[in-house]
Amino acid sequence: MSDTHSQLAASAEIRARIDTSTPHSARFWNYFVGGKDNYEVDREIGDQIKEIFPGLVDVALTSRHFLGRAVRHLIREEGIRQFLDIGTGLPTADNTHEVAQREAPDARIVYVDNDPIVLTHANALLTSTPEGRTAYLDADLYAPDTVLEAAAGTLDFSRPIALIILNTLGHVADYDQARDLVRRLMAGLPSGSHLVISDSTATSEGMIAASNAYNASGATPYYVRSVEEIAGFFDGLDLVAPGVTQVPAWRPDPDAPAAGPVDAYCGVGRKP
Repeated sequence: MSDTHSQLAASAEIRARIDTSTPHSARFWNYFVGGKDNYEVDREIGDQIKEIFPGLVDVALTSRHFLGRAVRHLIREEGIRQFLDIGTGLPTADNTHEVAQREAPDARIVYVDNDPIVLTHANALLTSTPEGRTAYLDADLYAPDTVLEAAAGTLDFSRPIALIILNTLGHVADYDQARDLVRRLMAGLPSGSHLVISDSTATSEGMIAASNAYNASGATPYYVRSVEEIAGFFDGLDLVAPGVTQVPAWRPDPDAPAAGPVDAYCGVGRKP
């Protein structure tokens, strides 16, 4: 079979895996941040949740802004030039490689997701500066050894790497399992590597109600956790100031409009 036919067959197989009859977390989040890669079923649950808890839109937007601030900090202050972004989601503005390579054209980024709707847009994430590199892995958070082995084709594991897992660990129902997955991923990275996490939290009745409504929709469930549980992901790491905090409060840009409180917490930690 020719390369063209192989690519077409792979593309058809991916499209066949896309379910448009139930809401989907990546498409739902895409709707909240103003994207166009979503279906009516995603917009319906999105609008329903906006009625229950309008603050979830702020969580989506501020989490995106946190990604940019964290990447810029890691490049400017920590000298990081390599990023492993797991649970990539649908491309929007200022994806990890765009932010990183504006700051450091030689930055290398590996995106990881196994979701068919995300895979159909993977090429949008594979642009790169001539000096840097980007790659996309059709892989799973639940297989950390596989992820690390495949990422080594692009990243240099003798140098620090930033592991980014944004708004993804909530999909792992068992907290101990989620912590173990993070631990195993960080164990495979060298000293000086960093962990970047943000997730929605069970810090208001509105967020809990929104989570329950989303989970009842038929989508892959997302479990909101306590702030203490978010902090637990950083055990054994040196937290970068200001520690585990609400997403807008993590090193806010001085020139940006002040954002109000949100039910989402984040942190950045350094591996000793």
